[in-house]
Amino acid sequence: MPLIDSTMTQLILWAAIGYLMGSIPFGMIIAKVMGLGNLRDIGSGNIGATNVLRTGNKAAAALTLIFDAGKGAAAVLLARAMAGEDAVQVAALAAFLGHCFPVWLGFKGGKGVATFLGLWLALDWGVGIACCITWLVAAAIWRISSLGALAAASLSTTWVMVLSDGSTFILGIVLTLLVYWRHAANISRIKAGTEPRIGSKT
Repeated sequence: MPLIDSTMTQLILWAAIGYLMGSIPFGMIIAKVMGLGNLRDIGSGNIGATNVLRTGNKAAAALTLIFDAGKGAAAVLLARAMAGEDAVQVAALAAFLGHCFPVWLGFKGGKGVATFLGLWLALDWGVGIACCITWLVAAAIWRISSLGALAAASLSTTWVMVLSDGSTFILGIVLTLLVYWRHAANISRIKAGTEPRIGSKT
């Protein structure tokens, strides 16, 4: 039996917990600790792993990827351990929003790709692995991180229907729309042929 009932009050609590966990700006923290400077002044100015990679430090980028994915997964797993599945989905969405719109950074956060993947790995590992493979294949073919993210988001709801019981389908749609919204500028650059490729310094 869940330790905490998924009442409206508890759902609000898990929304707050998920948001706060998701809003930890690991990219900026890791860049500062490793002496890489302020990410806002580097490349795209984004706080995610792709921009950390533009510093030339692959270890820092890998750590950012792991921690950004991990905070999303942690929010889901914590909610699952202490509450019901409704709270799990609320915490998942809130963690994603926390990464994209962190209060500590004036609500100007990252694109949420690593957190998106971490959420799915924790929500349903089969769906999560399928999304990760989708990103890897698309990124390997086109050498554009944002295209990998858009492909993974686009197919995530398909993977939900094929590989799970479909209970997270609505959440999947919402997350996919948010990923596309956060990548609006990237989509414009992709269409124009000016989107930076993986490893680019810009």
